[in-house]
Amino acid sequence: MPSGVSCEFADKTLKCKKGSTELSRKIGIPLMTVRIADNKVFFECGAGNKNDYKIIKSHIAHLKNLFTGLEKEFVYNLEYCNVHFPMTLKAEAGKLTINNFLGEKTPRISKILPGVKVEIKGQKITITSPDKEAAGQTAANFEKATKIRCRDRRIFQDGIFIVSRPEGAR
Repeated sequence: MPSGVSCEFADKTLKCKKGSTELSRKIGIPLMTVRIADNKVFFECGAGNKNDYKIIKSHIAHLKNLFTGLEKEFVYNLEYCNVHFPMTLKAEAGKLTINNFLGEKTPRISKILPGVKVEIKGQKITITSPDKEAAGQTAANFEKATKIRCRDRRIFQDGIFIVSRPEGAR
């Protein structure tokens, strides 16, 4: 664990805190135990095989993202473009409302996960959060809300698109 980070594991949930930022991660690996000692997180398994090793390595990667999120926030940059009809975006409590997308009368709604800040300036959207998964899922929700089906993508290029991701994000 990095210096200044305090962690506790209870009820299959690992809670880490640094300053005012607190993140939690549910770790429910069957037949494995998690313990914290000497500023380290240990995953223990009685008779492990290669599949258990894969699961442990995945959880280690998630914990590294959690520790990085305690240091600095993850930032996703998106842009929206409209060729045919001018769409308007409005970020409210827990949702993004997309009006007039391709001239549709009913607004499209996309979910903003808890702990994620959304800022809209002109054609640019900035998503920031200390939780990498929440920020990435919110960006994916925005992109998916404006997905166009049954039309030629070369002509209908309207939508919200991810322009840049944090380092290490795929």
